[in-house]
Amino acid sequence: MDVVDLILAILHHFLVFALAGLLAAELALIRPGLSGRNLGLVGRLDGAYGGVAMAVIVVGVCRVIFGLKGWEFYVSNHAFWGKMIAFVIVGLLSIKPTMRILAWRRSGADAVPDTEILAVRSWLKGEVFFLALVLVFAAAMARGFGA
Repeated sequence: MDVVDLILAILHHFLVFALAGLLAAELALIRPGLSGRNLGLVGRLDGAYGGVAMAVIVVGVCRVIFGLKGWEFYVSNHAFWGKMIAFVIVGLLSIKPTMRILAWRRSGADAVPDTEILAVRSWLKGEVFFLALVLVFAAAMARGFGA
């Protein structure tokens, strides 16, 4: 067994689960009545979410390049491309909540209007759905589907 491949796989899995945890934390905190200290916390969580997402990409690319399966396995696998498309959609869906969180923090308002909270929660739920699809495609790939 190649140790580099093992380390990259472990790191990749930890990062994806951290990403899911950060998304769950944002969804839990972004609810009607969001204000003050929790708004600052949401901002920090969202920043960490972006950083972890970038780390997932970097480690994922390293797995493709340096992993035991080789890049040929990935580029010819339909489940891999499904996973990539779902991950890109997660990233695109995350733009709106990030922009709103930044605007809320800059506004200095005491509380975020509930209508805005509910709109952002819809985007976050979309992220959850497509992140779940990433995991579905990953499990399919691990079992030889898509080749």
